[in-house]
Amino acid sequence: MRKIIITTIIGLTPIVSQSVTLTEALMSGQASADVRLRYESVKQDNTQQDANALTVRSRLNYSTGVFHSFSATVEMEDSRSAGVNDYNDTVNGNKSVYSVIADPETTELDQTFIQYKENNFKVKLGRQLLALDTQRFVGHVGWRQDRQVFDGLSLNYQPKDKLSLNYAYIKKRNRIFAELKDLFSKDHLFNASYDTALGKVTGYGYFLELDNNTDNSLDTVGLSFKGAKKLGDTKWLYSAEWATQDAAKHEADYSLLEAGLVVSAVTIKLGYEVLGSDSGQYGFSTPLATLHKFNGWSDQFLATPVQGLEDRYLSLSGKLAGGKWVVVYHDFSAEKSSASIDDFGSEINLLYAKTFAKHYSTGIKYARYSAGDVVAGKVDTDKLWVWAGLSF
Repeated sequence: MRKIIITTIIGLTPIVSQSVTLTEALMSGQASADVRLRYESVKQDNTQQDANALTVRSRLNYSTGVFHSFSATVEMEDSRSAGVNDYNDTVNGNKSVYSVIADPETTELDQTFIQYKENNFKVKLGRQLLALDTQRFVGHVGWRQDRQVFDGLSLNYQPKDKLSLNYAYIKKRNRIFAELKDLFSKDHLFNASYDTALGKVTGYGYFLELDNNTDNSLDTVGLSFKGAKKLGDTKWLYSAEWATQDAAKHEADYSLLEAGLVVSAVTIKLGYEVLGSDSGQYGFSTPLATLHKFNGWSDQFLATPVQGLEDRYLSLSGKLAGGKWVVVYHDFSAEKSSASIDDFGSEINLLYAKTFAKHYSTGIKYARYSAGDVVAGKVDTDKLWVWAGLSF
């Protein structure tokens, strides 16, 4: 399939001479860099020792100029401990006595792809970021120092201004745990969206399979709607989503309802998200998602419990002193409760972040999870992050 697409692209490329030579395109590109220094602490009500980490993540990127509609990008990423390393990064086995801070030391190619772009059609081949919609199902997990990228092929076609068609084939998932836990796969991602007068309608089908000779297919098909409407001085926000999942021997559904308003520069949202359960034996799964973004920043529900998960949340956000503040409250419960398991606890999230002088950023973020019924691995947890960044 890849050979057919590349051959088609080359055949469509104009034969006429262009003013930019290949050498000029290679030399006239743009370079960029991004550095983030971050302190993170984790305190849990269990036998693990409190974790503390000071890490620095650096990225260097170079994208060439365009030659006959083709361009290329190469990006290196490095993540290092900066002297405070009392934590379990998930790959340093000698630190398992500490709580987890999933930022292992690594140096690797973060992105390396060739792109063809002509009018309303774009193709990327190689290692690349993929972030679809809200990243609930496919994202880059950019919060971690070693973000998630994918090896494969992606296409985007916009035949009309309001219509966008996307397809991606993934042969390798380069996850956030350095290279030791990367996974080979045979994933097909389909996503189409259309902007209407009331909001954006998106349909998707994500057909995932690890390339390990086992029956592990995970097929998800869904539909979402998201929009906003201004009435006077108030802006109303609304979204709804539903998906169904077939996971080899199990089935489960996903649903989301969210309503909000923006008034006096403050955004208020009230939401209800359900990751369903198959009779208490399996929980709806989103293995390619930016999971940290959803269901609380303390990362208690990176894997959905077999009882499923109901998340009722209220968030407030706004601007202060040139920066952004966020307050979120979550109430968690089982979607399929039992006599012993129903209450999954609650969580409070706080954030203040600011970008200044175009190139600098800083922020502080806090999560406090209060456990509910006795569930394996769920204990009271406090997490704190303080960071500073530079990009140019």
